[in-house]
Amino acid sequence: MEEAKSLSLEEDFEGQATHTGPKGVINDWRKFKLESEDSDSVPPSKKEILRQMSSPQCRNSKDSKERVSRKMSIQEYELIHKEKEDENCLRKYRRQCMQDMHQKLSFGPRYGFVYELETGEQFLETIEKEQKITTIVVHIYEDGIKGCDALNDSLTCLAAEYPIVKFCKIKASNTGAGDRFSLDVLPTLLVYKGGELISNFISVAEQFAEEFFAGDVESFLNEYGLLPEREVHDLEHTEIEEDTE
Repeated sequence: MEEAKSLSLEEDFEGQATHTGPKGVINDWRKFKLESEDSDSVPPSKKEILRQMSSPQCRNSKDSKERVSRKMSIQEYELIHKEKEDENCLRKYRRQCMQDMHQKLSFGPRYGFVYELETGEQFLETIEKEQKITTIVVHIYEDGIKGCDALNDSLTCLAAEYPIVKFCKIKASNTGAGDRFSLDVLPTLLVYKGGELISNFISVAEQFAEEFFAGDVESFLNEYGLLPEREVHDLEHTEIEEDTE
């Protein structure tokens, strides 16, 4: 009676996923792939290989030994390689979807480098004509002033990390307001948005150590909420993690 009941339960659950764990999931996927293939488009030899690959457990020990000792055929290798290609295609598709999403959420142009402004007119035009949603960071500097070179290098790195922020630099002597930007207040950082000055940091190098880098400037600007989230950086980090899996 118990044997009959057990057989009945096995029949009731026939056709459902019977494998557990990572390997079992892969075997269930192979079985599903076989069942979902068009019978007219799949050669019998390929079906048989997929059937064998989806049923790793043999009915008797003799068959098991034969399968273990048998070398992988070219057809089996090609099928496994095809599955790996499918996984790579899925990752590329996912990556493209993420990139499209980030571009749609950016709501504005992308820059990626530091713009050199040559005149005061260019300075004013940049502030007045840029889109209202764009944050503009302007470095007022002069050659030979302590901290100016390091800040220029740091902004170059940040411009690549935050492409939706427009980073600019201009010499104090070219602003047309040299009396307002004397050497003792350099380097100066001005931050604009929507045509309005939202932050003004004079002698900003005093906020850092003797030697400072992009990470120090980034942390400083983040303290005042002047930088957006590093969406592009996070996306690239995700891609690297996926490629190493």
